[in-house]
Amino acid sequence: MRVRHGTGVLLLVMAACSQTAVPPHRNDYARPHSLVGEVTLARLDSEPAEDMLLDVGVVIFTAGPVDPVTAQVSEWLVTEIRDKETRYLPYVLRNTLVASNQWGAVRVLPEDDPTVDLSIHGTIQHSDGLTLVLRVTARDSTGRLWLDKTYGDETSNRDYRRSTFSSQEDAESEVPDDPFTDLYAGIANDLLGIRDSLTREQLEEIRRVSLLRYAADLSPHTFDRMLVSSNGGQLQPASLPADDDPMLARVGDMRIRHHLFIDTVDTYYESLYQEMQPLYDLWRQYSHEQILETRERVPGNQGGNTGSGIEALTQSYNRYKWAKIYEQEFAALAQGFNNEIAPSILELNRRVHGLSGSLEEQYTQWRDILRQLFEVETGQVTDVSTENTATSR
Repeated sequence: MRVRHGTGVLLLVMAACSQTAVPPHRNDYARPHSLVGEVTLARLDSEPAEDMLLDVGVVIFTAGPVDPVTAQVSEWLVTEIRDKETRYLPYVLRNTLVASNQWGAVRVLPEDDPTVDLSIHGTIQHSDGLTLVLRVTARDSTGRLWLDKTYGDETSNRDYRRSTFSSQEDAESEVPDDPFTDLYAGIANDLLGIRDSLTREQLEEIRRVSLLRYAADLSPHTFDRMLVSSNGGQLQPASLPADDDPMLARVGDMRIRHHLFIDTVDTYYESLYQEMQPLYDLWRQYSHEQILETRERVPGNQGGNTGSGIEALTQSYNRYKWAKIYEQEFAALAQGFNNEIAPSILELNRRVHGLSGSLEEQYTQWRDILRQLFEVETGQVTDVSTENTATSR
């Protein structure tokens, strides 16, 4: 569903309550040490070499504290939006990594997964449509730290599909799918640089450790002894079973089943991303424009319009008109965004059939089911129901 901006605004304004809310603005926002600037994503046009591919898991982000200035709209509304961003922004990063054609399977996951080769975590430190600041960490399956860095990016009117104050020509110009494309490209390029600094032997060891970590997750008492910690604290194989080892073959079968499950989980995050995108883009665009408008109205600010004649008068009137509308509309936009997306969040949490609870809880249940199934298939227990009965006593 793609919502037209004018239609979406009208519906949200109609849903507004009568109270006047103070729109969010950040004139005193402390920028990160550096912004990413313009970044071109490093893409591989040809088929990537198989021995260079690593499977990547992007874990849903955590939300940092909401800035007190931004929270003037209504703290709970902004907190609700930030909670939804923790599921949305990881999918943008996932899409960026996929677009680079440099990795194996890339999935969004509710928590760390022992089957992936590289796990990425993020904390949303600031997000308001004009500025996005993410702290990103990444570790491979051996425990090697790849990345621990704060990324910041600021948008311009060119980064949005339609600007209230822009000309029709600007509105029809081509823009990226996400206004913070440069930030995600910066993360992807940094990860690629680290991967390329590793030898093929190191990459192969990462994949071996991933397999043994999953084996140990299925049956700790059988496979824990196959992994040891090096002096630097990284995991490494102590021994490897033979390629034709039947237990390892069963681990491979279970891993395939698990990958089918987390592929399904990733698909549900994709559905949420597609459902959120039109309204979330609208929210960020209006936030972006309001912040710029607020800055221009600050006494002494020289960043206002430098045009002349009818065009300058028209733009000044538009700014005045929208400044008034924002005060009543911004809370409605936030409320409307949260109300529209809430059903999608509920659907995300109940779409994995046969399991219950939130998606995170279902993910845990699934891993427990595979552990029990593995024990049944390898003859370590007689029956799953018997084990459950024994555990409950």
